[in-house]
Amino acid sequence: MLQILLALVMGYLIGSIPTGYLIVKAKTGEDIRKVGSGSTGATNVKRVLGKKWFFIVMILDAIKGALPVVLAALFLHAYAQYGITPVAAAVAVLVGHSKSIFLKFTGGKSVASGVGTIIALCWPVGLIIAAIWGIITWISKYVSLGSIIALAISPFLMWAFKQPLGYIAYAAVGAVYIIWLHRENIKRLIKGEENKVRQ
Repeated sequence: MLQILLALVMGYLIGSIPTGYLIVKAKTGEDIRKVGSGSTGATNVKRVLGKKWFFIVMILDAIKGALPVVLAALFLHAYAQYGITPVAAAVAVLVGHSKSIFLKFTGGKSVASGVGTIIALCWPVGLIIAAIWGIITWISKYVSLGSIIALAISPFLMWAFKQPLGYIAYAAVGAVYIIWLHRENIKRLIKGEENKVRQ
């Protein structure tokens, strides 16, 4: 139980590091939460700093997601056959990114961090999800749509790649959580009011 608790705390604290907020604050002095959607994620950072920083924040958030999972897999071996500690770290990352302790429990929508956790759990699945996200986002011009569809597919890919039940369950729960965080985006997509990543 102590190892699981350590995985949860580590995942939450690392997940809570507000990458987008810190970068925008350092470069402009602005609070990214007062811009656009109010999210600290890469899409909102793009509104302030442009495309280059969109990709930088996205990559940093993915690394932030992967790191606690890798550390848990390497050093916390409780219930190793079920992958419990890496999954605990991954769940905590999602919560930390969206409810950061450093930003009074505000944050982003955990997409890049979530993909990072999946890459750390099963890199082929993670890379396929990232590719699906990129293709759908490019075709539709909606980052949110690409995110929702890619994450929704993730548990089926985990199953197809014969991953442990814990990984499949995490992908399913993570997808539901991230889709729930996109509930306002879904409403705007239905109404045709969602912002496009490019015009």
